[in-house]
Amino acid sequence: MAPPEVWLRGPLEGIPPLLQPVAHSLLQCREEVRRGLADISADQLERRIGGAASAGYHIRHAIGSLDRLFSYARGDMLTPAQLAALREEHDPNAASTADELATEFDAAVDRALTQVASTPESTLTEERLVGRARLPSTVIGLLFHAAEHTQRHVGQFTTTVKIIRALA
Repeated sequence: MAPPEVWLRGPLEGIPPLLQPVAHSLLQCREEVRRGLADISADQLERRIGGAASAGYHIRHAIGSLDRLFSYARGDMLTPAQLAALREEHDPNAASTADELATEFDAAVDRALTQVASTPESTLTEERLVGRARLPSTVIGLLFHAAEHTQRHVGQFTTTVKIIRALA
């Protein structure tokens, strides 16, 4: 029998109570990415079906968006390296092996969890500005959106992988 989803396994040590859902979500995504990347080739990761984005894109985008959204949550603007990574997410020549993507995703989740653990709850409603347009958000808004956005792309990754496997 499979274990319950991460959010049903109890509180995570070292994570502020109000940020438990963010951490649970990211850890659930990690498990789903690991399952989806098992026994999949680099070619399958970059396969596009019906004009939809590849499975590899969804993982690269989840990695990059976590980094960008957490930068904004710290009050930082994006660096040239982050902007370059954003442009490369759709590049099929950026293909990685499943193991490389899993390692990169794990590292992105680890960095995010470290930041979540060190975020004082007293800062959650502080304003943060997003992008060149400097659109308004808050620390909790950015952290929650990062988790939700990651879940969305991991779901698309999972569906794409199931289709690719069914067509193989």
